[in-house]
Amino acid sequence: MEALLIEGDTIFAAFWMTVRLTAVSALGSLLLGTLLTAMRVAPLASLRAAASCYVSVARNTPLTLVLLFTGLGVGANLGVELSDDIATNNFWLAVIGLTAYTSAFVCEALRSGLNTVPVGQAEAARSLGLGFVKTLALITLPQAFRAVVAPLGSILIALTKNTTIALVVGVSEASVRMREMIETYGDQVIEIFLGFAAGFVLLCLPMGLLFGWLSRRMAVAR
Repeated sequence: MEALLIEGDTIFAAFWMTVRLTAVSALGSLLLGTLLTAMRVAPLASLRAAASCYVSVARNTPLTLVLLFTGLGVGANLGVELSDDIATNNFWLAVIGLTAYTSAFVCEALRSGLNTVPVGQAEAARSLGLGFVKTLALITLPQAFRAVVAPLGSILIALTKNTTIALVVGVSEASVRMREMIETYGDQVIEIFLGFAAGFVLLCLPMGLLFGWLSRRMAVAR
């Protein structure tokens, strides 16, 4: 317990990095996942094939490899620099990897939500002269989002826990700080582990409760 009190400021900074990674990656995943969903149901076969290929590859590739690719492949080998500061550059490389991976799961969740929307609604929209994009944006996607609030919450919780792998890119988030503290305070391993585990519970449990409430609140009556 003494170690947690002594390192309180650095622990808070580490968890703040976890929160930042989660928030930015979640936003990017939602945007890219929505775009992929639109491509998966687009009338053009080439768009459907491209999105399907991307989702299949991303979902079946370990996140560690994705982050290694963004860190070593994109960052080191291709020399892509998103910031002059090394720590900030590593942060954005981690965001790219987490977004690329998580967006595939967001896409599949939204696509399952689209399947719950009655076909007649899309047909009615087309009969009114609405094109594919307007039908998707105004009619089907809003209902799909409401139908998959709970799955999206589960994906967000998984993303929060997946940020622990960002150490592959050199981002010092909560799990990295825990490892460093265990090396420094070897006689307080259990206390340190329980403290960091409690920190992740405090991050994830409210999200689960919030999305569970939203799911019941926004449920679409059929």
